[in-house]
Amino acid sequence: MATRLVQINMKAQDDAALGRFWAQALGWRMDSEGPGVTNLEPENYTYPDPVAVCIDIIAHPEPKTVKNRVHLDLATTSPAHQAELVARLTDLGATPLDVGQGDVPWAVLADPEGNEFCVLEPRPEYLDTGLIAAVVVDCADPRAMARFWGEAMDWTVHEVDDDFASLRSSKGVGPYLEFIRSPDPKTVWNRVHLDVRPYPGDDPQAEEARLRALGAGDPGIDQSGITWTVLTDPEGNEFCLLSAG
Repeated sequence: MATRLVQINMKAQDDAALGRFWAQALGWRMDSEGPGVTNLEPENYTYPDPVAVCIDIIAHPEPKTVKNRVHLDLATTSPAHQAELVARLTDLGATPLDVGQGDVPWAVLADPEGNEFCVLEPRPEYLDTGLIAAVVVDCADPRAMARFWGEAMDWTVHEVDDDFASLRSSKGVGPYLEFIRSPDPKTVWNRVHLDVRPYPGDDPQAEEARLRALGAGDPGIDQSGITWTVLTDPEGNEFCLLSAG
């Protein structure tokens, strides 16, 4: 049994407006499965396919108060492309952001609801990822996170050290999942989190038990009204285990 990362979930005060920003930013199509839910995926895409990690934006009334522990890194192919992309995103409503990064070759921006993301300088490892280079998670121990997520999913661990770890779909396509050491502790419910899904024919309850045996925890919330399962990784980051499919 195994899961795979199929989407990230973002909370937003205005899901439709934030969806329009990201749809235009990524060149993806925008849909909705119901009020307060905006779904984004690439054009001509058949869900779920590891070539992309989709985005679900969910209406949530509480405003963002702290730096997100999960963010997107966007890939570029040249310095001119990076400058052009930053300018286009700024025109769409993104704003430059100082999170203490200092003098770095990438640009740190915030989307219209304040969610941090980076526009990277050209890097050879991201030439075939598509526009989303990586889903990046702040953590205290990248090695431990790579161990957990490397066993939780069928993704391949590519690089691990004390400060950084990266995984990618075993098919060698799509964005990376990266863990970066951060001194900042987790203090609130994550407004951006990972959603994983078992493969068709797998038993979600058995998969939940397997994830718990690997170190997943319980967020301590009422889950009686939902059809998926909310768990936490070993550092307390919430993630959702969706139905098999």
